[in-house]
Amino acid sequence: MSAAADTEAQIEVRELTMAYGSLVIQRDLNFIVKRGDIFVIMGGSGCGKSTLLKHLLGLLAPATGDILYSGRSFVHATADQQQAMRQRWGITYQSGGLFSAMTLAENISLPLQLYTRYRPAEIRDIVAYKLALVGLAGYQSYYPAQISGGMRKRAALARAIALDPDILFFDEPSAGLDPISSSLLDELISQLQQSLGATVVMVTHELPSIFAIATNSVYLDNSTRTMIDYGDPRHLRDHSKQPVVRQFLNRSAAAHEEQS
Repeated sequence: MSAAADTEAQIEVRELTMAYGSLVIQRDLNFIVKRGDIFVIMGGSGCGKSTLLKHLLGLLAPATGDILYSGRSFVHATADQQQAMRQRWGITYQSGGLFSAMTLAENISLPLQLYTRYRPAEIRDIVAYKLALVGLAGYQSYYPAQISGGMRKRAALARAIALDPDILFFDEPSAGLDPISSSLLDELISQLQQSLGATVVMVTHELPSIFAIATNSVYLDNSTRTMIDYGDPRHLRDHSKQPVVRQFLNRSAAAHEEQS
């Protein structure tokens, strides 16, 4: 049975090749992200993880291949159709991507003002609720510079869930955070995924995050410039037939032994 026949597939990547001119970044990518997955894109530095995320978001066009959302091609859709698809996504970036000159309330209000017909009072209520969901109740009037890095990550997440998205995309969500803040963010992502019923796609190299919350993954290889394994990262850690994948996923065990 092909991936297209899997009714649980929310995202399907078909024969995708990513390139900058004649420079091929990754080729022949084929995988699905099922509804409700917390799906991790992983691999060594410079393998094309963030480039793949940009292709999934439609920020870059593939050299060849297709990306389907709920069975509909994004690559071959019209601009209006693509915009309609994007409105069902929530996105957070490494830095958080908050507008520094806006308060947290103004940041989170923006997608609601652009894409809904809610009245101002309704938007205020939604903003308060979204901030409460991420543990920032009462922080509406704060500016990004007035809160910690971990709090900015959570505020960015509140903005990403403002429209109750079907899919949440994260680019290195734990980057720059201490281990405790990173762990709390992982828990928050998992809780929101369950409460929203959303699908999560994240780029990360942080093993604690991968093993704490990921349900599925794809490994992009630097040397062959293609995916060399795909599946639950806990299974791949112990049973992947690719030594480089096992080595990548067992870095934490090696570090622990050195510290013992």
